[in-house]
Amino acid sequence: MKTLSCWIIYNGNLLQEKFLHHVRWLQKEAKKRGIEAEIIKNTELLATFENGEAVIKGKYAGSLPDFVIFWDKDVRLAAHLENCGLRVFNSSRSIAVSDDKTLTYELLSNKGIPMAKTIIAPFVYGNMKAKDIEFYNYVEEELGYPMIIKEAFGSFGAQVYMVSDREELILRIKEIGSKPYLFQQYIKSSHGRDIRLNVVGDKVVASMLRRSSGDFRANISAGGTMEAYSPTDKEKELAVKCTKLIGADFAGVDLLFDENEEPILCEINSNAHMKNIYDCTGVDVAEYILDYIINKLEDENE
Repeated sequence: MKTLSCWIIYNGNLLQEKFLHHVRWLQKEAKKRGIEAEIIKNTELLATFENGEAVIKGKYAGSLPDFVIFWDKDVRLAAHLENCGLRVFNSSRSIAVSDDKTLTYELLSNKGIPMAKTIIAPFVYGNMKAKDIEFYNYVEEELGYPMIIKEAFGSFGAQVYMVSDREELILRIKEIGSKPYLFQQYIKSSHGRDIRLNVVGDKVVASMLRRSSGDFRANISAGGTMEAYSPTDKEKELAVKCTKLIGADFAGVDLLFDENEEPILCEINSNAHMKNIYDCTGVDVAEYILDYIINKLEDENE
């Protein structure tokens, strides 16, 4: 049987150990399964169109692997690799949809996914600020206060804000400027509390409950605590359904609790960090990801 080869791609400008740790982790699991796995920065690949064809130039020209584990959000490079004929986990489309919260909600709408009432902010051209404030009168009428504002792009809860009145609303809108964002109903019943479910293929392989006593966000990076959690069938079904709808092979799905403790989608992460959930549950999500990829490739090549 042919030895498989793969590239594990990460962002060459993210040099903090917490990012490097994950790609080394995936490499270790790949090598344990006899896969020749090479860690590559996105800055080492020259995504080139030559004679009308998508090719990779530079250091890795002419040496494409059998598949790619794409541990970054460089969706243009991911799409380019797909155009070069490579199987990319996760796909460029699923990365793009999960990375942009507005696209996440648009794609999942009309498909029976429970979610908080959400309003997408109108587009503002670059280097401009919102001037027509009548729109925000309607937002206030629909959502009331407090309300949540989320930038479309962000990680670790850092670009998620709660505003309590008109003054805070306008101030935050001015600060966000021309970046895409959305307004969302505040779910009081889930204040400082959510669950993270790691989905691989058709199953939830690990889950944890996150809590914060001092913040409406439950993210560990925002000071939250974590504990192992046994999700209900409804929570597991929702997480798997959302993952499939965005076309991801694996994902971290965050759910909130409504007033009846029923699950509500918060967001989806196409390359969710694995360390916290490993420390919390002892489940090695990387093992599941590599086993899934091997089985998926075998099925697709039959």
